[in-house]
Parts: sequence; C-alpha cells; structure tokens
Amino acid sequence: MNKKISRLMGPGSQFFFFVLICFAVVAASFDLVIGVIEGVIIAVLAVYAHRNAVSRKANILKYIESVTSNVDSATKDTMLNAPLPMVIFHPETGGIVWCNEGFQEISGRSEQLFDSRIGDVVPRFSARWLLECRHEAPELMEMRGRLYRVYGNLTQQAGGDGREQGLLATMYWIDVTDSEEIARKYRASRLNVAIIMMDNYEELTKGTTDVARSAMRARIDRKINDWTASCHGLLRKYERDRYLFVFEEQYYEKLAAEQFSLLNSVHEVVSTEGVPATLSIGVGRGDATLEELFHNATLSIDMALSRGGDQAVVRTDMNFEFFGGRAKETEKRTKVKSRVMATALGELMSDAGQVYVMGHRFADMDALGAAVGICCIARKKGKKASIVMDIENSAAEPMISRLLETPEYQDAFLTDPTDALLQMRAGALVVVVDTNRPDMVEAPNILERAGRVAVIDHHRRAATYIENAALNFHEPYASSASELVSELLQYLTDPSDVLEVEAEALLAGIVLDTKNFTVRTGGRTFDAAAYLRRAGADTGEVRRLFQNDLDSTINRYNVIRRAETVHGNIALAAVDLPVGRVIAAQAADELLQIAGVSASFVLTPIGEDVNLSARSVGEINVQVILEKLGGGGNAAAAGGLVKHAKVADVREQLLAAIDEYFRK
Repeated sequence: MNKKISRLMGPGSQFFFFVLICFAVVAASFDLVIGVIEGVIIAVLAVYAHRNAVSRKANILKYIESVTSNVDSATKDTMLNAPLPMVIFHPETGGIVWCNEGFQEISGRSEQLFDSRIGDVVPRFSARWLLECRHEAPELMEMRGRLYRVYGNLTQQAGGDGREQGLLATMYWIDVTDSEEIARKYRASRLNVAIIMMDNYEELTKGTTDVARSAMRARIDRKINDWTASCHGLLRKYERDRYLFVFEEQYYEKLAAEQFSLLNSVHEVVSTEGVPATLSIGVGRGDATLEELFHNATLSIDMALSRGGDQAVVRTDMNFEFFGGRAKETEKRTKVKSRVMATALGELMSDAGQVYVMGHRFADMDALGAAVGICCIARKKGKKASIVMDIENSAAEPMISRLLETPEYQDAFLTDPTDALLQMRAGALVVVVDTNRPDMVEAPNILERAGRVAVIDHHRRAATYIENAALNFHEPYASSASELVSELLQYLTDPSDVLEVEAEALLAGIVLDTKNFTVRTGGRTFDAAAYLRRAGADTGEVRRLFQNDLDSTINRYNVIRRAETVHGNIALAAVDLPVGRVIAAQAADELLQIAGVSASFVLTPIGEDVNLSARSVGEINVQVILEKLGGGGNAAAAGGLVKHAKVADVREQLLAAIDEYFRK
C-alpha cells in the first residue's frame, strides 16, 4: 500500500494532469466559461508535454547510437592494431575467421589464414577448454620454439535476420618464453638436502684392525664421492657414519631414474667377515628453507631405517617416495632400547588417568596378544586398561572367548568406539599396537582426541604414520608386536604377574607372525617365547587356537587349487570365493610350501572390496609390491584392502605392480 501511495505522489506528469482536470471540472460546475478555458489550457500543455517527451527520447536514442558507433569503431581499431596476437575461429570446425598481424607473425605464415584451420596452424591444439567455458588454456602452448599462455572466450554469432548461427572463439596469445625460462632455471637451482647413513657401520668394523677399518672407510668414501661427483654438490662427512649432501634440483631426476644406484654399488664393499656394506639415503626436497629441508631429510632417514634400511626415501612437502628396500632384513636390535622403552612406557602409564589400547582393524592374534600384554603392564602399575576392539569382526575369536571367561577381562573390551570417546578424559594414554598407520587403527577418532599416544609396532613404516607420539617403539626387525610387548614385560613385571591366558595370547601372536617359528625369527624371538613359557603359556593350548573346522579347510584348498604361477616363482590366487581374511592368509602361507615358490598373493572379495594377503620366504619384498595398491606390512608378510573394486581388476593392478618391482 505504501508503494502505491509513493508512486501516486511521485513527480509523474500524469498525476499533475489528473489534478488539473479535476480543478477544471470543479470550475466548470461553477462557471462553464472558466472551465472551458482551463480545459483548453490543459489540452495545450498536454500536447506540449507529449511533443517534448518524443523529442527528448529521439535525442537520447541518437546519443546512444553515436556512442555505440564510437565503441564499435574503437573495438574494430583495437582488434586490428592490438599488441597481442589474436585469432577468431569456429570452435566446432576449427576454421579461422580472422587473425591480426601479430598472430600471423608468431605462426610464421605470411599469407592470409582465413581459409586455414586452427589445428593446422597450431600443432596438437584442442578447443575443449573453450567449449567448457574456461577462459585460460590449461597448459602452455608451443609454436615455433616459443611458449605462449593463451586466453580466450566464446561469443554467439548472429546472422542478418538476427538469429543465432553458431559459436565464435577469440584467443589472445601472450609470449611467456622468457619468464618460463627464468622460472625453470629457478626451479632447477632449488637446493635439496640429503643425509647418507651407513646402516651397519658397527657390524662392518667389529673385530677388524685399524688398517682394515681405514681401508674400508676409504672404499666407502670413494663410492659415495664417485656417486655425488656428477651432481656438483656439497658433500661433507659430519659423523663417523653420516654424510651431508646438498645438491640442486636439476640433478634429482637423474638420481631417481637410476634408483639411487649408490645403494647397490656400496654392496661391493665387504668386511673381512664377509658382511656387505649397506646404507640408507634420506632426501628433503621441495620449496622450503634449508632448515626445513634438513628436517625433512632427517624424517626421511628415520623412515628408511624404520623400513629396514638399504633404501632411499625422499620427503617432499607432503609425501614420501621410496627407492630400493628390496634387500632381506637382518636383525639389528639391542636390549638397551627395549629397557629404555620399558621405562618410558611405565612412566607414561603412571602419569595417565586412563589407558586405552587398540590395534588395527580386523584384529588378529598378534594385535590381540600385544594389547593383552599392555593390559598386564597397566595392571602392574595399578591402572585399568580398556581394549578398543570390534570382537565381532576379528581373526582372534577363540582367544577372545577365553579372555572373556577370565575375571580380569570380563569388562576390558570396548566394542563400540563411541563408549571410549564418551569416557575419555584429559590425560588419557592411548597405546597403539601392531600398526603405525593412523588410517588403519580400530578407532581413528580416539587417536585424534588422545592427549598422549604410544606406538608399539614391527611393520615397516608406510608413507602415512602416527606422528608426534610420546613413545614410539618401532622395530621392523622384530617378528611381531607380541614379541616387542613380551620384551617390555620382562622389564616391568615378573613372570608371576602374567596370567596364563595372557602369556598364551602373546605366544599365539608370535606363532602367528612367525608361521610357527619358521620365518622372521631371531634370537630375541626365542628369548621372548621362553619368557612366556616360564610365565605359564601352554604350547598345546596355543596350537589348538589355530585349528580350523572342515569347511574352512575345504575353502582354503579351494583357493590354493586356483593358484597360477607368474614370473616363474610367484604363486597368485585370485578367486571370487568370499572365504574371509583368515582363510586367505592361511592359503597364502600354504602356497609357500610349494617347491620353487618364493612369494604368494591371494585375492578374495569381502563385500564390495577386495582383500589381499601376501607372503614371502625372503627373496621378494611383498610389502614394496602391495604398497602400490595401498597395502602394507613387512618384507615377509603384507596385506591390504582395495575398496569398491572387482577381483579381476585388482589382479591386473597387482600384476602391474609385480612387473614394476622386477623392472627396478
């Protein structure tokens, strides 16, 4: 209503004429002559106002036409004399409609291009980006040895009758050759920082004479100097077994293409005891300061050592790249570290208000055994530990059933991570066992919320790992997480403090990952087993935990009989039979019993996903292969899960990863 009144009271001529007519009508009712005179005056004013409005509108239109004409003239003059090369063409057909002299010059064509196609003038040109309504070409375009950044837009072509007659594309070319060359030189001159470290320095020099030790060092120095000489960088030895190497980015591609050949050439240096030298290389690379590059190089060398050494790891701003790492791992552990880690874990538990333990998803005997061992340590420290585990989807049901019958574990399992989140308070300690990857833990939300985290794991570290842990007991040379926890138990508890069921859970974890003490075993493995035996573990009970029923046995052999051989010594079984993770892992183990088989891979469906199980006798590093498919583990045993995939498709991906492994 207010808007209507506002419009009515506005300064429009219609309103004023309406008021005048009203006055004339009123006047005519009193005096007809005066009313007629007023009417005539109103009519004259109306005619004058109308003619004035028509004249004003004509002047406005004339002005608009004049301005438009001037704009069109300026536009045409700009196109003809533009400093940038320009071309107009039909994007559907590629036919050139018009181009200026600048475009003719950069194309090297002196004749007119009106009858040519843009694809004939510009090699490998595609107008797709224009048709996608983008105004800048996604890549630089090259013409006659020069680089150009190309901008453009589409307009609708109109015919003489005003109807649309297709699209026209206008492109503007900007020469960026010089600036790109400057940028290339800048990128090529960026510095990378590398740390070269001898893996087995103590082992090489142990028991040798001073003369032999000096000669060996000289040979190693010569190998490193020869390898770095072609990069024209800075090489300095800053510790007895560490070297700092600073080089420019332009040499990195050469080193990467050769797979960091120093890793293999240094094997030629052999000690008097017949031990070949091995080293690890950590590289910090990217747009960062020298301080940050050195920090990344340090992270890379730690990653290389945690994965077994004898490899190169490159850390960019966000990711890790791996080279080498195919050599068989050897035990390089000392009891000193275990004692230090035991003391640190004990202090963390004493200070913690709550203790939570969790392993990887679909927990197996090793994850359960390690978790149970942590519960035992917590009990010794006067704390109650809770195990976060989905007991309905695990590979350790027999052991879980036995634990639930024990009073100490009747309420120890939290099967719903939400319960743990609701109970968790500030100062809680979360102990992660049998994995070091944040995306693989049972409950990532608990890990993110935890104030302090301790990691105990034996798998080779992947590109993504749990960072900033208060305690990181990571030993890739250990057989299992249960072995590591058993070592901690020896420093924190007495054998009498360990329940019989706890000792058997830990021993079962070791038996599982060592395949009944046949793979990845060292002296420390048997020491841990002996300790558990003294703590009351019954080997007969442990053996019964691994027995299968008849249906599971039949399913396992159904997988085995579908296996094929690839690369001569690899057994690959890709079946559409949903047998479960345990049966798949057992089938992979049993395939290794076939003569001539050095590694085995089993692919089985789990819902909409594909499960991978891989095993090796040591000659082939199955973890390096499965990393290409997002898996992980260690050199002798690895696994993974490819989501939303088909077995046949994953099989092709696996074959490609195996081929790439053998090409290196």
